[in-house]
Amino acid sequence: MKMITIKGSIMKKLSFQLTLIIALSVFVALLAGCGKDDTYAQEEGKVNVVTSFYPLYFFAKEIGGEHAHVVNLIAAGVEPHEWTPKSRDLDAASKAQLFLYNGAGLEGWVDGFLKGLGSGSQVLTVETSQGIELIQGNPEHGHKHEGEQTDAMGTEAEHSHEGEETENDHEGAAEDDHDHEGEDAGHSHSDLDVDPHTWTSPRSALVMAANIRDAFVKVDPENGAAYESNYSNLEKQLRELDDKFTQELAGYKRRDIVVSHQAFGYLCRDYQLNQIAIMGLSPEAEPRAQDLLEIAKFVKDNGIPYIFFEELVSEQLADTLAREAKVDTLVLNPLEGLTTEQEKAGDNYFTLMERNLKNLQKALQ
Repeated sequence: MKMITIKGSIMKKLSFQLTLIIALSVFVALLAGCGKDDTYAQEEGKVNVVTSFYPLYFFAKEIGGEHAHVVNLIAAGVEPHEWTPKSRDLDAASKAQLFLYNGAGLEGWVDGFLKGLGSGSQVLTVETSQGIELIQGNPEHGHKHEGEQTDAMGTEAEHSHEGEETENDHEGAAEDDHDHEGEDAGHSHSDLDVDPHTWTSPRSALVMAANIRDAFVKVDPENGAAYESNYSNLEKQLRELDDKFTQELAGYKRRDIVVSHQAFGYLCRDYQLNQIAIMGLSPEAEPRAQDLLEIAKFVKDNGIPYIFFEELVSEQLADTLAREAKVDTLVLNPLEGLTTEQEKAGDNYFTLMERNLKNLQKALQ
């Protein structure tokens, strides 16, 4: 009888421990699930905004201020060209009041995404690049580099686009019951005939910021004065950045820069620079061996001191070309997203653009 009692006691103890382990496992799973849902949680009493990539997230946060709850679809450290939305992203956008995307072909998935929002969604969708004079032509459709200006150098762009009405209201789009997880992006940059990298120039960013301001005022007119005030502060900073780029890049005789990815057309157009790109509008496009040889010859013949690379994509090609041409590499950030380190350090559009300016000055000496 004593042995039976001891065994029963042990069994009860083991049963209690097993129950505790199961309960803890369920609790941890519930917490993890809540954490995922909280990423796109709506906030009552605020304008809920979903943005397609980092620059729009930053501008929307600055303009929306305390009246807005802004979430970005693409996490830190993820290259936007490689990203496609999932069903939870579509669900988050459909429940928001504003969905901001760049347009000009940057988000190859956006047409299907907008249709997937459904006719019942009240979200206002805004193509923020509307009003910017877009750069036409895709260098991936041709491979000339030596001595060729791959972007319009032209005269300085004017500020005349500021404040244009841009909202594209896609409400009433047909219901599209697609799950976008794993779905093909629709098309790559190589299919396009326009440069989508508008935000890399502070002048284009001014237009985009004005479009975002107008969208906030449209969905929340009661707080229109606050959005106007916040926009004015952002506009002041962007104009100061524009002036700084204009003044500090003007004095250099050298105007050519060699970049890994054709992402700086608007920057080059507005500040009279010329980019020679290893890859085209898409950073994953593979250049031909002949292209690399031509660019290496251009670098040597013209005394180009640096080749620029990006932090969110592999720098292998830039390094290979730099070794071939016996030059060094530098970062030129296209601001498509933050690295996790930059996010932790509190970097933003302005700190990264200031860093770009310093590296451009170094490369043009």
